[in-house]
Amino acid sequence: MRRPLFFLCFFLTLSSLPAQRSFNDIFPGVPPAIREAAFSEEGYYRSTKTVQRSVLVGSDQSAIDPQLIESILSIQPGFLVESILVIPGKTDEFSLLDAYNALGKIRGLKGRLYRSHTRKEYVPLFEDVTRIESEKKNNPIPDPAPVSRIPPSETIYMRVKDVNFGNTHYRGDMTLAPRGLYYTLYNNKNITYFFIPVIKEGKLKVQLYFEPIIEGIMIYALAGAEVSDLVASRVDMPSAIRKRLAVIISWVAEGISDTGKS
Repeated sequence: MRRPLFFLCFFLTLSSLPAQRSFNDIFPGVPPAIREAAFSEEGYYRSTKTVQRSVLVGSDQSAIDPQLIESILSIQPGFLVESILVIPGKTDEFSLLDAYNALGKIRGLKGRLYRSHTRKEYVPLFEDVTRIESEKKNNPIPDPAPVSRIPPSETIYMRVKDVNFGNTHYRGDMTLAPRGLYYTLYNNKNITYFFIPVIKEGKLKVQLYFEPIIEGIMIYALAGAEVSDLVASRVDMPSAIRKRLAVIISWVAEGISDTGKS
């Protein structure tokens, strides 16, 4: 009697899992140029000062969770940076576990290069990156070893030495969902520029969403920040955030690709 009961429970578990979606299922009717960019090595990026849900690819016409977008809009940002990247692969070649373990390798962000238009050369955007014990304890701790199971939720803290903004501090919240993995990153201390606060605590927010799809694994990202008019007139914050988002996405995408294909 135990064997039939086991198979019945196993079948019911499998039948309750959501069917894997395709890129077109998530973004129906997306323009071909955006789809092509999303499947390119660099991915799709767009910065806009029109802070409305309707201007986003992940708008109400998409299958992206509206709460993800609402979370960014809630900080009343002065701009939005949206990104979509698909790491192509065979069905089931990549998993959420690959994404989770890639996100754990925080020290891999250190030294990643970006093109500086002022210096006209490639320079490290993050000179140092380390996981720290807690919001109030700045002691560095090692990155964890890869795991075989994703926890339902997790919070981490990190200290980042930014080439432009010096030491910055972030909190990362991870939540496992039926179809994907949500990763929320925001500054839990003021971000300064030449000792002048440019982004107050909690006013820079990045939402990353990972979902295995038929074509591989998709990373959808949305970022925004609230900055003063004075700062906005002197620092191109949309460009600054876009560069940092691009470095973060390339780092985690590389980690997913290495883990999934190893």
